[in-house]
Amino acid sequence: MIHAISRYPVPTLDALPEDIRARILAVQEKAGFIPNVFVTLAHRPDEFRAFFAYHDALMEKDGGLTKAEREMIVVATSGANDCLYCIVAHGAILRIYAKNPFVADQLAVNHRKADITERQKTMLDFALKVALRSSELVDADYAAVRAAGFSDEDIWDIGAIAAFFALSNRMANLIAMRPNDEFFVMGRVPRQK
Repeated sequence: MIHAISRYPVPTLDALPEDIRARILAVQEKAGFIPNVFVTLAHRPDEFRAFFAYHDALMEKDGGLTKAEREMIVVATSGANDCLYCIVAHGAILRIYAKNPFVADQLAVNHRKADITERQKTMLDFALKVALRSSELVDADYAAVRAAGFSDEDIWDIGAIAAFFALSNRMANLIAMRPNDEFFVMGRVPRQK
């Protein structure tokens, strides 16, 4: 049975603007496949560009958070928002960055029980409050994250990643974005060459 990857039209690569097609082909070259998020969001090219510009600004920058910690925020936020696509896709990335085949599943269900540091649990407590109950943020929330060793700029990053992926989760659910089969095994079994 073939499952649709979106409830909206999915453009073919040759129908896309050159800059978007080039980005997708570069991702395909690196990953070995095209993650469905790229072709499904390409349905609206201007929004695709804005989405990935903000994604890259948050996820590819240098700062106090490691790449694995950034992905931890994504996976925990996506778990709280019941976003299958983002749990599966970013879970794969997290398993690779953390070199841990179990951590993504743990974080998607309950970060408080995961095999991560207390510092990272505090980071995720804050991230989930931003994603789910941001109107309830108080000074004590910021103090807890600072006490765990995060700077004010790190706190901005934690909150911005959680907020961005809360939006991403809702878009993925809106369009019924299906995860690529390849993501399910990434970081669990050795990559085939």
